[in-house]
Amino acid sequence: MEYRRLGRTDLQVSAICLGTMTWGQQNTEAEGHQQMDYALDQGVNFFDTAELYSIPPKAETQGSTERIIGSWFKARGNRDKVILASKVVGRSANTWFRDDGGETRVNRRQINEAVEKSLKRLQTDYIDLYQIHFPDRPMQWGSNPTRFKRAPFAAAADETPIAEQLDALGELVKAGKIRHVGLSNESAWGTMRFLAESDAGVGRPRPQSIQNAYNLLNRTYETALAEITMREQVGLLAYSPLAQGYLTGKYLDGARPAGARSTLFQRGQRYEVPGAEEAIRAYIGIAREAGLDPAELALAFVTSRPFVTANIIGATTMEQLKIAIGSAAVTLTPELEDKIDAVHQRVGNPCP
Repeated sequence: MEYRRLGRTDLQVSAICLGTMTWGQQNTEAEGHQQMDYALDQGVNFFDTAELYSIPPKAETQGSTERIIGSWFKARGNRDKVILASKVVGRSANTWFRDDGGETRVNRRQINEAVEKSLKRLQTDYIDLYQIHFPDRPMQWGSNPTRFKRAPFAAAADETPIAEQLDALGELVKAGKIRHVGLSNESAWGTMRFLAESDAGVGRPRPQSIQNAYNLLNRTYETALAEITMREQVGLLAYSPLAQGYLTGKYLDGARPAGARSTLFQRGQRYEVPGAEEAIRAYIGIAREAGLDPAELALAFVTSRPFVTANIIGATTMEQLKIAIGSAAVTLTPELEDKIDAVHQRVGNPCP
C-alpha cells in the first residue's frame, strides 16, 4: 500500500481510504467490523465517516456508522492504528441532527455539538481530520450543472462567515478534540476563501483536504480545483470513484441487481443522464481489452492522479472490498491512459 502526505500535515495516509457510509443500512455492525479488519490488514490506515451516515440519510439511522466504528475501536483496542476522518453536516433543512430540532448550519454552537456527539459515538477522544460535509452557504452541490440556474448563490441572511467557522474549528484543534480540518463538496471559490481566511486569522486551521466526487464520468475537479490542490497542497479525497457502482456495468440496460444501492434507494439519477451509458460501455471495453475488471480500471485511474491524496472506496460485500483495495496494485500504462483520454475527449463529463 502506498502512503501519501495529507495536505501539509505530518500524517501519511493510505492511497486507498475505507469509505463507511453503507454501515448501518446496507451493512450490519458485524460486516462493518469485518471490513475494517480486512482493510487494516491490507495496509489501509485511513477511514472516512460522517455524522450524517449511514446513507441514505434518515433520522432513525443517523450516526449508525460512527457507532459501528466506535464499537470496533473498543473491541480491538486499535484506535492508534487508524487515521480517522469524520464530518459535520452543512446547511440543510433536516432537523434530526441537533438537540434543538432546528435546521443544520455550520456555526460554532452546532460544530461543537456535532463534534461531541461524534466523539461519543466513535468512542475516541479525537478525530484526525474533521471536514465540513457541505457548505453552510446556499449552493447547489453534487449535481448536474443544468440545475445551477435554480441555486441561490447570493449570501443568505443566516450564513455563517467562513472566518467564524474556522475560529470554531480552531478552538477544537486547540482543545485536542480534532487534529486537522478539511472541506467537502466545495467549490474552487469556497476553497480559496477558506485558505484566505485561514491565513488572515491567528489560530485558524488551514484546510488540508477537500472531499469531492471524482471518477471517469465526472472529471470536473480537473478544471479548477486540481490546480488548487497542486499549488496549495489541499489534497483531493476522491469519493464515488465507481460512480455509485455504475462504472462496473451492473446497471447497464436498466438492470437492477438485488441489494444494489440504486435498486434499494433509487438514488442514481446523476448517472442515468444522456451520454452516461455510452461512456460507461466505452470504459468497460477498455478495461476488458486490457484484462482488467472494470472496477479495477476505474479505481486505478482515480488513485493514479497526481492531485489525489486518497481514493475513498466503498463496498457492501467482501468480494467488492477485495477488488477495491487490490486496485491499488494496478498500474495504468501510457497506452491505457491514452485510450481513457480519447473516450473523455469524445464524451466529456456526462455526470458532473
